[in-house]
Amino acid sequence: MNNRVDVNQLLHSISGKPEEERTLSLLDLSVLGIGAMIGTGILVLTGVVAATDAGPGEVVSFLVAALASGLIGLCYAELSTTIPNSGSAYVYAWVTMGQFVGFLAGWTLIGVYITTTATVANGWTGYFQSFLEEIGVNLPNALVTNPSGGGLVNLPALVMALLVTLVLTRGTGESKLLNNILVAVKIAIILLFIVVSARDVNVANWHPFFPYGASGVMTGAAAVFFSFLGFDALATSAEDAKHVQKNLPRAIIISLIVSTTLYVVVSLVMTGVVSYKKLNVSEAMASVLLAKGHTLTAALVSAGAILGIMAVVYAFVYAGANVTMAMSRGGLLPSALSKLSKGHQSPNRALWINGILAALLAGFVNLRNLALIANVGSLTVFALISLAVILLRRQHPDLNRPFKIPFGYLVPTLSILICLLLLGNITATAWLTYGAWLLAGVVFYFAYSRQKLM
Repeated sequence: MNNRVDVNQLLHSISGKPEEERTLSLLDLSVLGIGAMIGTGILVLTGVVAATDAGPGEVVSFLVAALASGLIGLCYAELSTTIPNSGSAYVYAWVTMGQFVGFLAGWTLIGVYITTTATVANGWTGYFQSFLEEIGVNLPNALVTNPSGGGLVNLPALVMALLVTLVLTRGTGESKLLNNILVAVKIAIILLFIVVSARDVNVANWHPFFPYGASGVMTGAAAVFFSFLGFDALATSAEDAKHVQKNLPRAIIISLIVSTTLYVVVSLVMTGVVSYKKLNVSEAMASVLLAKGHTLTAALVSAGAILGIMAVVYAFVYAGANVTMAMSRGGLLPSALSKLSKGHQSPNRALWINGILAALLAGFVNLRNLALIANVGSLTVFALISLAVILLRRQHPDLNRPFKIPFGYLVPTLSILICLLLLGNITATAWLTYGAWLLAGVVFYFAYSRQKLM
């Protein structure tokens, strides 16, 4: 068994897709990245993290996460332009660290995307319910709450995840316009929230700025880190990207700058308008607006969030399906999952597998513990990405690198250290959740994948 895939053979196999068949421009890629990064983190977690972890100091939490993401983004830019494959971390790990590590990286990514999608859908229900209540419609609690919360099913989250998956089966060329519109709506309502709420800021609410101390800030940074998973969503789109060597690094930088700026400003405004102790709600923006009597704006923000959060689900279902398809092509998952539909050339089976699993988790499972895998899994994958940069340079020094990180090994080394630091601030429950998913992957690998490739 060949432990590491031959990088030259891999590049040959993916270099034949004609430029005219690629559908994603720099604008599309940037919107895809922003759409993946600006979602649950800013619309839901800003309130929760402020209330439970960092207080107003969550601004620093987002800056720490953004600093780490900037370093990791540079690592992604080098790898994704050198090996423009939809498998992302799975492929990079297989090339540099061998088949088993590559499988675990891909398996981790799939788990991260599924649980993150489910978490996003769960947060979406809060805004959906808030919007309906503001127009006088009250859904039965049994239909908006999963069984562990005393209900029957979180039906809105389940249905929304399935509808987004259905849209994706129409192909990226057809669905990207809808995604671009959804992201534009999301940014518009965030800007509306900032403009309307800025006048209500009371600086007294920023005192104390660090009520939970430095440890709270770092715990907050670890909690919000999965919000920046958009880097990987971009990397998985490499095969569909036009002029990938130039556009992908630019899209990563653009999406990081835009996302970080919005996170910081929203955090400052939110904690300045309302005491951080009152922000432990999923529909944080609407709650802040209602607290100051901005009923109409709250309704508009809730409506926009309903549409905008769907863009995050779009990005993560799409990315998860691409990783599934890439692993299927490599023989590590059943070959049926890599087949493209005849009409739209989309990996419909992989899309439905990811979409249905995410929908079921969103509808029936208490996501509080399941969502933690997104934090541990994403940080683990990002550390592997950074290590892959170092290993690939040593193993293939003459490989063509359209984009190369400056300052030698400094950036990937710092990236690894920051990931390890943030991993150390994640709870034992999160590690146990991730360990269970990883154990299931190990069993599958030795029962199927390894036997298939021997």
